[in-house]
Amino acid sequence: MKTMPAKKIFSLLVVSAFLCSFMPQPFYQADFSGTWKLNEAKSERGQFGGRGMATKLVVDQKPDAITLSKTAPSMQGGEATTSETLMFSGKESEITVFGAAKKKSTLKWSADGNTMMVNYSIAFERDGQSNEFKGVETWSLSADGKSLVVQTNLTTPQGDVSTKAVYDK
Repeated sequence: MKTMPAKKIFSLLVVSAFLCSFMPQPFYQADFSGTWKLNEAKSERGQFGGRGMATKLVVDQKPDAITLSKTAPSMQGGEATTSETLMFSGKESEITVFGAAKKKSTLKWSADGNTMMVNYSIAFERDGQSNEFKGVETWSLSADGKSLVVQTNLTTPQGDVSTKAVYDK
């Protein structure tokens, strides 16, 4: 039986280490789970007064998806809650909002996993006209995990809207 020279063994170890460096690394994702209440004093409602800004968020995060339940003032008075599940794979989700409007959303994580971006569009009919809102929500946690900031940039037929909602756990 022949033994492998040390040079060959070393070469195999170097090649193995090099190949392993290309294997997917565990991906960190901030955990947004919990019940969050709007902090009115720290939030910026934007030029249209933040109509529809959620006053309460309930977030259930799993390894492959996140479910966002948002409670906001409704146009008819009182409150309305919408819920959507977004897949971390980037697969599009669709829910019905505001009666018959269709909201389509996708989720993408930042490279460091500290921030998630939700891209969405809402298509609806009004006065016989088709309209669409397009928006991006950027979610980020404070270092201690007790505050959540949702920065929203929305394009509407009436103009662009930016809001910053700050929530406390």
